Amino acid sequence: MTAPIHIERNGHRTWLKWHRGRRRVSDPVFTGARIVEAMRLGASVEVDLVIHADDGCAVLHDLDLDRETTGRGKVRDAGAAELRQLHLRDNEGQPLPDTVLLLEDLCSLLAREGVHPDALLQLDFKEDLPALTPKVVANFGQSVGLIIGSLILSGGDFDAIDMLAKAAPGIATGYDPCYGESLARLEANGDYRDFMERALLTAPDARMIYLAYDIVLAADDAGIDIVAPVHAAGRHVDAWTINRVTPQTIAQVERLLKLEVDQITTDDPEGLAAAMRL
Repeated sequence: MTAPIHIERNGHRTWLKWHRGRRRVSDPVFTGARIVEAMRLGASVEVDLVIHADDGCAVLHDLDLDRETTGRGKVRDAGAAELRQLHLRDNEGQPLPDTVLLLEDLCSLLAREGVHPDALLQLDFKEDLPALTPKVVANFGQSVGLIIGSLILSGGDFDAIDMLAKAAPGIATGYDPCYGESLARLEANGDYRDFMERALLTAPDARMIYLAYDIVLAADDAGIDIVAPVHAAGRHVDAWTINRVTPQTIAQVERLLKLEVDQITTDDPEGLAAAMRL
């Protein structure tokens, strides 16, 4: 089976990003083996980062430990040693043999195992600027150095992303405007052009703009292509997240491909790639 990495359509390549390290929808999230596999194949893969008690980052999505791990309480209250002893949970909530990864653990693992030159690991920072301290920022920079050329740092608070990036010279950055004030403004005024103009101005150094796919398609329904101005600015667009492959989502992906998005985030890259080859 061909690795589920990208789709070629009318001369344009759209990457399939392995959301939270999943190759297929049945996979648990954030397991080291799957992330290594993706990076060896040359895939685009995403993991989330939250801050822990020792001023580093854990590879988790939630600010609480209960759903994703065998731990309890806030990630922010758990130290590195404690987190490394916790096990991840599968999609049914059952404990896995796999333990929680810290950012430095993941970067060291990938440096040791090797990554394809085309592989890209998105570090999606789930917190905002007030959560950052000088020590968190310094630890981030120290953690990512081994594989910095294979990373892109993203988030919804670009001030926080910019601060972290300054501690990691050479790291690529991305911005997701589909949160907070930006999203509230769009919902209030429906002005898609203004939404994109503000996004590009907010994150002038961002290589990738991450857009909720339903916003991309709603703009298209209104006769507005919000992908084109990002391309005109020399940036790329990621459309997130296709959770499951269904007739409805296949039709939506066809529209995204026609709009020439550069990347589609999905929990089922394998299933989506197979469906699009039919």
